[in-house]
Amino acid sequence: MAHIVGGCLCGQVRYSGTAEPIFTGVCHCKTCQKQTGTAFNVVVAVPATAITLQGATRSYTRKGDSGQDIVTRFCPNCSSVVAIEPAVMQGNVIIPAGTLDDNSWIRPAMEIYCDSAQPWVQLGGDRQRFAGMPQRPA
Repeated sequence: MAHIVGGCLCGQVRYSGTAEPIFTGVCHCKTCQKQTGTAFNVVVAVPATAITLQGATRSYTRKGDSGQDIVTRFCPNCSSVVAIEPAVMQGNVIIPAGTLDDNSWIRPAMEIYCDSAQPWVQLGGDRQRFAGMPQRPA
């Protein structure tokens, strides 16, 4: 079990919990590029019930590729994204790895939205790579 502890840049919003990650990955989608201000976002997904948020957050809701909502929670003071909640992954929360107090244990197992990856990004390794979002088995 991983200790999921972290927060925003200014420290006003914190989260904590212990959970076995559902997945760790690198997302190259255009939204992650805009949210991070760089080429991709490294994320870890965990059950939402395993994480407790402390401090007030603001949220932004948008439609994902599936047409379902994606809620992004961020600090109202420093604007750091601390949690992403896609409706297609109901009951789970995605934590940006850069907000973890200790992210040394993160080993991304997959890359998603590779069709949107910047052409100069070559991460190497033996991760699974998907053009978009992998389809869930039926």
